[in-house]
Amino acid sequence: MDEARKRDVELLTVSIDDRALLQKMVDQISRDSVRADFTFLSDPGHKVIDRYGILNPRDRRGLPHPTMLVIDKNGVVRWKFIEVDYKVRPTNEMILAALARLAEAPR
Repeated sequence: MDEARKRDVELLTVSIDDRALLQKMVDQISRDSVRADFTFLSDPGHKVIDRYGILNPRDRRGLPHPTMLVIDKNGVVRWKFIEVDYKVRPTNEMILAALARLAEAPR
């Protein structure tokens, strides 16, 4: 994202993993002293996961479905991508298009 877009957008990831496991994930994806440019949220009690209805009821460990949400500043979900297969993810182009539509929407 360009710098102007970064001022209006906050990227978050949510996981059932505790903070220690999330820190290991951050360390694994960080390369050449460059840290991940988003916040990792630990949600072992499923409060956020349940709020957005993304818990995978078939997963005994309590994992959510892989999901990407674009939420406006009022907390309204404006775009979502929910998938059963964790290997299937939205493209950067899909996400940027959703963000562009959000920027164009009346406030």
